[in-house]
Amino acid sequence: MALEDPVIAPEPQAAAAADGLPPRFACFVAGTDTEIGKTLTSSAMLYSLVRNGARSCGMKPVAAGAVMRNGQLHNDDADQLVDAGNVHLPQSLTTPYMLKEPAAPHIAAALEGIAIDPVPILAAYIEIAAATDAIVVEGVGGFRVPLTDDFDTADLAEQLALPVVLVVGLRLGCINHALLTVEAIQARGLKLVGWVANTLEFEMNFADENIAALSARIPAPLLGRIPRLAKPTAAAAAEYLNFTSLPNWPGRRTT
Repeated sequence: MALEDPVIAPEPQAAAAADGLPPRFACFVAGTDTEIGKTLTSSAMLYSLVRNGARSCGMKPVAAGAVMRNGQLHNDDADQLVDAGNVHLPQSLTTPYMLKEPAAPHIAAALEGIAIDPVPILAAYIEIAAATDAIVVEGVGGFRVPLTDDFDTADLAEQLALPVVLVVGLRLGCINHALLTVEAIQARGLKLVGWVANTLEFEMNFADENIAALSARIPAPLLGRIPRLAKPTAAAAAEYLNFTSLPNWPGRRTT
């Protein structure tokens, strides 16, 4: 499969309709930068899906910064997604590329002599979607992080063709970073269906004003604002988020 070939991952709602089943929920969680709160938001989303009775699984297609534990490579972000879901599948599906070096994926992969290929990722996504009611795919770093010399996370999101939830880390400069990311998402023909404000600093001047400015400019609903949490768990973050406006959210009315 060439990078310019058509998307091979079927839209979850189309597959569900073919099976005569209720529409499946699926989304891609992107961020304005690395260490911005994507995993916390993705885990909170999975936690909420499980509470709604959905068979749910998280997917971190590429994870950089893994350590060996009990004979298997582990990455903290990928592990948090596993813990938040209730469908547990092989790591080869949920994280096809588990890289040791905590660096940009194309650098980490090169150090290990690995070539990141979108085909195994898309194939793994199809298997996960077939085994679940809901799947949350978390990106790596910001929206446009290189995976190879000519393929990045924006290309991956485009091939998956999922609705996007954007996580904005609240800090100085977040308005510019968020709006540029929104433009990049739209330029790929992807649908931005919601965004989350995640508090990164104990005190940020004019945080409310920044959120107001973003709300006026981002063409998608604000799903919630996560404060600085004493214990940043999926359950704690979920208390501040409302995902019911997202397409195909379990229990959401459709007209």
